[in-house]
Amino acid sequence: MAVIEPTMELERELHSSGAHWVVGCDEVGRGAIAGPVAVGLSAVVATFEPLPQGLRDSKLLSEKRREELYPQALDWSAVSAVGLADANEVDEIGIIKALGLAGRRALVQLHEAGVEILRSVVVLDGNHDYLTPALKSAPRVMTRIKADRDCGSVAAASVIAKVHRDRLMIGHDDVHPGYGWKANKGYGSTGHYDALQALGPSPLHRLTWLH
Repeated sequence: MAVIEPTMELERELHSSGAHWVVGCDEVGRGAIAGPVAVGLSAVVATFEPLPQGLRDSKLLSEKRREELYPQALDWSAVSAVGLADANEVDEIGIIKALGLAGRRALVQLHEAGVEILRSVVVLDGNHDYLTPALKSAPRVMTRIKADRDCGSVAAASVIAKVHRDRLMIGHDDVHPGYGWKANKGYGSTGHYDALQALGPSPLHRLTWLH
């Protein structure tokens, strides 16, 4: 089956309709049993450059290819950010509110970098808007199923968030060894569950997800 390449058609339409910024938004780590949930943002203005060759939804890329495209996605984005909500926060408030919290933290980073949030349209992958309830003053949020596959800004956000989170999890291998973070990145592989049986949970684990 041929891979669908993302385009900038939606972003062009939104810029033409008056959006000063279009912000692609994607999450990573929702289904993990350990580590943070991450929300990546890639903000573009109307004068965006052509998409980096080969950039697409991070799930369609090998780890090596994501690492190669990561700096290109950062350079292509006018501004980018990744917000995190850690395992304790996921346990305390639940995954949906944790996604909103991570997204809010990422939007604060964009604001501090000069993005006019209230003059932006956020294109959020999926069919559920977890951002708006987490914000006091919200930009327009457009949910779109498979936006990470179809929309260039969201594909960039997916790669930025995925590599950022993967690197964090790999870095924990020396701090909390034995769980295979380099391979599983906090997801529930067989080896990961075997390590849990042998070692018990680490400070990175979402305890409410282990029952």
